[in-house]
Amino acid sequence: MKKVSGILIILVFFFSGFRITIAQPPVNNSFEILKNLDIYATLIKELNEHYVDDINPGELTKTGIDAMLESLDPYTNYIPESEIEDYKFITTGEYGGIGALIHQQGEYVIISEPYEGSPAQKDDIRAGDKIVEINGQSAKGKSYSDVSTILKGQAGTSLTIKLLREGEDKPVEKSITREIIKVDNIPYSGIVNKNIGYIKLNSFTQNAGQEVKKAFLKLKEGNDLQGVIIDLRGNGGGLLDEAVNITNIFIDKGQEVVSTKGKMPDKNFTHRTQSPPVDMNIPLAILVDKQSASASEILAGSVQDLDRGVIIGQRTYGKGLVQNVIPLSFNAQMKVTVAKYYIPSGRCIQAIDYSHKNKEGSFSLIPDSLIHAFKTKNGRTVYEGRGIKPDVITSPVSYSNIAMSLYTKYLIFDYATKFKREHPSIPPAGEFEITDSVFSDFQKFIAGKNYEYSTKSEQALEDLKKNAQQEHYFNAIKAEYDALNAQMINDKKGDLKKFKNQIGDLLRIEIVGRYYYQKGKVKSSLENDSDLAEAIKTINDPALYKSILAGTYKQQTVPQEDKEPANQDKDDN
Repeated sequence: MKKVSGILIILVFFFSGFRITIAQPPVNNSFEILKNLDIYATLIKELNEHYVDDINPGELTKTGIDAMLESLDPYTNYIPESEIEDYKFITTGEYGGIGALIHQQGEYVIISEPYEGSPAQKDDIRAGDKIVEINGQSAKGKSYSDVSTILKGQAGTSLTIKLLREGEDKPVEKSITREIIKVDNIPYSGIVNKNIGYIKLNSFTQNAGQEVKKAFLKLKEGNDLQGVIIDLRGNGGGLLDEAVNITNIFIDKGQEVVSTKGKMPDKNFTHRTQSPPVDMNIPLAILVDKQSASASEILAGSVQDLDRGVIIGQRTYGKGLVQNVIPLSFNAQMKVTVAKYYIPSGRCIQAIDYSHKNKEGSFSLIPDSLIHAFKTKNGRTVYEGRGIKPDVITSPVSYSNIAMSLYTKYLIFDYATKFKREHPSIPPAGEFEITDSVFSDFQKFIAGKNYEYSTKSEQALEDLKKNAQQEHYFNAIKAEYDALNAQMINDKKGDLKKFKNQIGDLLRIEIVGRYYYQKGKVKSSLENDSDLAEAIKTINDPALYKSILAGTYKQQTVPQEDKEPANQDKDDN
């Protein structure tokens, strides 16, 4: 990691983008600051003395600070001492805990997945286990954030939890010792299409660059590697230096990757590659989507600007901001936006202008009139703002209503729990398939369970009915309406069969995760991955690959197949 003026530089994506105008050094407003601090101190003192009920000064102060910072941008945040450990996880990928993902399901918190090799996995805590008691206290009604806080803690400390397990009548009690949990930046890497390497990069925490380099060298060992694909889809960013280090694997030493420019001169800094490259010639493809942000955009954008590889997928998020972490008194910290970053062509890819609010009090995309063209190393035209536009654009993934309902209502998750209990083993992750008998068993499992959903057609028909009733036309069309509604309901009954392949993909990925954890899930998800197929096709066609980098390729949108929806809310513990 690099420190500027003793402050850690990070780029982390949370909620939305931000644009800050580079200005002159701040005017001397010390009197205004002192005056308002005095007003605040007097106010909270008088509140404490005169308010009818007891107040919590700490909570009130945090509420006030959060509201103040919220008026600036989503990335400038106050981090009280109590939340320091959660913040450290964002930058280091490490925390003290049992090593499991959890989610809320009704009144209880459920184990979503234990990390392979974690205390949870070693103590036979399983996906689907319901947490009913922690340290002798009932867990009923507790949110997953409440439970997460209890499960996390200093390495070496212990806790006792009771779990209700599918298929068992009595709770299972576990005494478990917390450890330092390191969440891998790379959950999976391997060979696809016989001779192309694939690396799934989930984050840019400490040592991400070394991890990618190690994975790449391992892929080259004993393989006639013809290309490499780095998957940044869903990767919200992390440490700026790690994005530079990963770029350095494929780019020569001394090359500018990103520069930062802020209000203060000490925030202006140029980051260059520091080491000899590993491979400057192997064909490279980067997969991105709308959730690829910040450090992901530095990596993808620098590869594009330097014409070192092909970017495939959907337009990225558009976060061109740098944050510094500044220590405050009493072990608190503040993460504050201090600069914009610029990739090699000179462009900034920030999408939202947070320096100006519109009349409704919200923020807008940077207007087209302020977006300028830039040139890549080979002379291709690229644009600032609005994220990174891929060289090969694929259509966003879409999901059927029934698949989304089965997934978000945890019926696919619950069936995988049942399947694991009934089947001690399955074939390797890349070979396991959902057979007709397994799908038939799943249909029996969900029979009578609630997975109701409304289609857009049903909603449109209901709107038609309401409008027709208001305008007194409904009686005239009632017969046709009833017939259309009945036909739609009848057709909807066939959705399980109609979307069998899509639902089967989700089942396969969830079931594989029960046996092979994150690594297996990622490998299984690649089975019907249209973005990956497009990357493989591009690398295997040297003429196409070269034409894209030369700027002679005619862009066409590549259709997407349906695949796994975004994860439900889960938390690391």
